[in-house]
Amino acid sequence: MYNIQMLNKIAKVGTDNLDPAKYTLGTEMDNPDAILVRSAVMHDMELGSNLKAIARAGAGVNNIPVDACTEKGIVVFNTPGANANGVKEMTLCALFLAARNVVGGIEWAKGLTGDDVAKQVEKGKSAFAGTELKGKTLGVIGLGAIGGMVANVAVHLGMKVIGCDPFLSVEGAWNLNHHVVKAATYDEIFEKADYITLHVPATKDTKGMINATTIATMKDGVRLINLSRADLVNAADVAEAMKSGKMAAYVTDFPTAEVLEIPGVVAIPHLGASTEESEDNCAVMAALELDDYLTNGNIKNSVNFPPASMPRSGDCRICLFNANVPEIITAVTKIVGEGGRNIENMMNKSRGNVAYTIMDVIGDIDDATVAQLEAIEGVFGVRVIK
Repeated sequence: MYNIQMLNKIAKVGTDNLDPAKYTLGTEMDNPDAILVRSAVMHDMELGSNLKAIARAGAGVNNIPVDACTEKGIVVFNTPGANANGVKEMTLCALFLAARNVVGGIEWAKGLTGDDVAKQVEKGKSAFAGTELKGKTLGVIGLGAIGGMVANVAVHLGMKVIGCDPFLSVEGAWNLNHHVVKAATYDEIFEKADYITLHVPATKDTKGMINATTIATMKDGVRLINLSRADLVNAADVAEAMKSGKMAAYVTDFPTAEVLEIPGVVAIPHLGASTEESEDNCAVMAALELDDYLTNGNIKNSVNFPPASMPRSGDCRICLFNANVPEIITAVTKIVGEGGRNIENMMNKSRGNVAYTIMDVIGDIDDATVAQLEAIEGVFGVRVIK
């Protein structure tokens, strides 16, 4: 029986995938085996000795101490693509809001009074005139699950679309409309695009990528959309660009004090993935990832360990976390092979400086053997599933 703590409300359609005969779910638990989380910040939480996995019902994991988890052999899962359609639709909404001053017009109309409202509307509406998307150039930074769909739909809206993604997968490339032009660098997008939309995670390479220097290379009157992460944008620099007229519109899902009161800024309260469908999809994917890992040791959609999946065989399964260095597997197989045990099947995968090994064994793996495996230099986690 595994104990799973839910730090946020997780849709029932997801938790229904966790068999009550195998799992106990609750919001308050001491030292759980796994955690389901959406937005709760975990950086100050103690990572208990029983904790084996954390599943984030969403794509970003900036609320999870990933490095600390890796050091302890705790697998961190996310749910890429589960909320993609919801964010795609919000991005399309953001494009229209950036092109047409709909928000400003609505706020103005709310203040109209008297019997001649219709006349006031006709007289004042010109102050909120905008532009059309058709024929404009959209730059899409990040062509993954969300960015790829945004690019494809924008083509059908009659926009010229250029996209850049240094990590574009083969599958992602195949799914792109052939009219989407591939840019070699982000700079190319900055120079050519009338509209720019961001669909990348916040990493050391992308944090602050929209700043005074990059804004200076953009077209005058550029319109920026950020529904990905607040850290991608230097808010103070965007505020200056909006005030100077260099940037005509900024639509963000991450309001900050620097931009809230600036005309032309549309601040959305982080609603990109806030749909019933997105929350359900994320909950289901997160629950299934946890179930497969806790039951079988299989890893899919982890942000800190490599994908590894193998059908079960043998009497027990060893799951081993280690540094990606020579000789460790040799030492492991020597220990496991002692006492007449036979390794029936094995898989070893690596990602950067960490590796993950699944080993199905004929025979029993006792506590003494586990202790021997844990004592190997470079091994930082061992699980035995029987």
